[in-house]
Amino acid sequence: MTFIRSEKIILFGEVLADIFDDRRVFGGAPFNVAHHLKAFGLHPVLISRIGNDELGRELLARIKDAGMDDCGIQLDDLHPTGQVMVHLEERGHRFEILPEQAYDFIHAGMSHSIALAVRPQLIYFGTLAQRKAISAHALVTLLLSNQGKVPCLLDINLRKPWYDLHTIEHSLIHANLIKINQEELDVLALLFRLTGVSRVQKAAALLKQFDLDSMLITCGEEGAWQFDKDGKVSTINGLISTRPVMDTVGAGDGFAAVYILGLLRKWPIMLTLSRANAFAAALCEIRGAIPDSSDFYGPFIADWNR
Repeated sequence: MTFIRSEKIILFGEVLADIFDDRRVFGGAPFNVAHHLKAFGLHPVLISRIGNDELGRELLARIKDAGMDDCGIQLDDLHPTGQVMVHLEERGHRFEILPEQAYDFIHAGMSHSIALAVRPQLIYFGTLAQRKAISAHALVTLLLSNQGKVPCLLDINLRKPWYDLHTIEHSLIHANLIKINQEELDVLALLFRLTGVSRVQKAAALLKQFDLDSMLITCGEEGAWQFDKDGKVSTINGLISTRPVMDTVGAGDGFAAVYILGLLRKWPIMLTLSRANAFAAALCEIRGAIPDSSDFYGPFIADWNR
């Protein structure tokens, strides 16, 4: 097992900045996952849209500095680069996802052209960037052009109030694989009136209803489990760390990145879950979703190359 190959992955959706009182942090699930995949030696291609503004130029520079391919980043003269305003309150941080951002206006034709040129081994997408019809249409065009050639991973990422039943249903129809957390599974169980009492039964019902190949359910500090179309449940327990948790921002995105790596490298599922769990736990020991230095990835790459 080596990291000399460079599988291509298309990641469609939001790239944005979290705006704090004293700083701004670039992110969005597609951006975070892409950053990790690049560090692990893959070739992620983000399809998104940024504003022709200072924040957009800074974000584009960050993408280039990380060595990521920017061919799928569209420039918008009318709408600003995506922002999430972070408000500090008594009970913690409150995140205000602003409307009418550049990533809401991703151009379908340009996205389709990039997909044809890249010819990816996997397509990753979520729900937030589908909140406006223009970007939703761009995603549908991208997914229809795939015609089942490569796996499509839906990272559901429900963010109130920016989702509805139609968006979720349409996303599930086009997905082969889904990543979801326990709370989101409970939401979907209510929305689709899934049968069953336990979460495993609900996962089985969702898998059957939308003819999915497998479902990854993350459980935070309790670990994760996967349910596949053969009814097999693969479970990994959470890790007990001796180091303090700084924050859990982006831990799920880190888990998703290693999960994708395992899928493409054909690791056994328990090995994939174990490695994804360890990487996500390590991210919780640093501030933010992305490490400040590429040295953070070194021990994982060295261990996984043995």
